[in-house]
Amino acid sequence: MSFSMYEASVPVFKQILNSLSAILDKAESHAADKKIDPQALLQARLYPDMFPFLRQVQVACDFAKGCAARLAGAEVPRYEDNEKSFADLKERIERTVAFIESLPHDAIEASEQRDIVTGSGASAREFKGQVYLVHYAMPHFYFHVTTAYALLRHNGVEVGKKDFIGSY
Repeated sequence: MSFSMYEASVPVFKQILNSLSAILDKAESHAADKKIDPQALLQARLYPDMFPFLRQVQVACDFAKGCAARLAGAEVPRYEDNEKSFADLKERIERTVAFIESLPHDAIEASEQRDIVTGSGASAREFKGQVYLVHYAMPHFYFHVTTAYALLRHNGVEVGKKDFIGSY
């Protein structure tokens, strides 16, 4: 049985990002229902040296679009990181999903042994495509999505594993 680089990346990113978008709806409703300033959730942190919720979502999107682009041999689009609301974050997720859906299936499928370089200068890291996907990009993506989920759950938003996993 062969390993599908496409099936291990794009559909997974789409599933989890779409789940994250639905979780944002629940967070926004929670803030309205409980009369909580949305910024309290958007700027929530688990610890002072960690990124706030808003940045966790941005970075999760960055890993999804960056990974998919690198696997496809395409340029990674740059986003301004200027989101300030749940609606802004939902739009970023939509842009990210639209971008990864636009990438050629065959280019991603052929990326298992493609040389992938992230970072630059002294912080540059080199990988083969499959190693990059499985051991670098996916763990980082899941870390940031999980942290975003945990921040909301910690702050009283009623979400569970089913919300995190979503549907496929």
